[in-house]
Amino acid sequence: MPQLRLDRFLSGQLPEVSRSDAKELLKKGLVTVDGVTVKRYDHKLDPEKAVVAVSGNVITYREHLYIMLNKPSGVVCAVRDRVTPTVMELLPPKMRRQGLFPAGRLDKDSVGFVLLTDDGELAHRMLSPNSHVPKEYFVRLEKPVTEDVAELFRAGMTIDGGEKCLPAELEICEHNIECFVTLHEGKFHQIKRMFDATDNTVLYLRRIRIGGVILDDSLEEGEARLLEENEIKGLLCYD
Repeated sequence: MPQLRLDRFLSGQLPEVSRSDAKELLKKGLVTVDGVTVKRYDHKLDPEKAVVAVSGNVITYREHLYIMLNKPSGVVCAVRDRVTPTVMELLPPKMRRQGLFPAGRLDKDSVGFVLLTDDGELAHRMLSPNSHVPKEYFVRLEKPVTEDVAELFRAGMTIDGGEKCLPAELEICEHNIECFVTLHEGKFHQIKRMFDATDNTVLYLRRIRIGGVILDDSLEEGEARLLEENEIKGLLCYD
């Protein structure tokens, strides 16, 4: 692991601390490294091995953040938007960090699991069309859905504009107006367009799984939590 300057470590791990704030903390003698007070902002350390504390509170080093957010309706999957609230604005201050972005999107009126991360490499692998990472959704429809439609999904539909979809799974629930859909790609408004092609309308859509990671039932809409180590691996390991 490359060594990191102490002021960069502090500003990178503490969302509310800028580089200048970090230098002030150091000047005041509030920062220790392995139990020793350090005042030099350019002090070098191994972030994975050094024990850094501010006012006695140890900072847990995380090279990247991986956050599960339960997105509510009316919020857009963007880093910033001049008009509409974004998923980034829902994060509590302790989870905020420069470089975070939503890895994949949900429509403004759709809800459920959105992954926020600053790990561009993992996001690229997860979103690559060649990866076919499954994403599962709970869907409520205007009209009952039939097994004929499920067969169309399994065969790979052609939707408006002549776009060919990869085979998808559709599991019909009780009363036939609710179902679970699993996609292996991410075309624009794909589920809505697939049902439009069968003369049906999506009334409610909730993403409940990405890869092998299921949305935490304890998260209310608008709430977020960090992923556990095994969940991070499960984003790509889902067989």
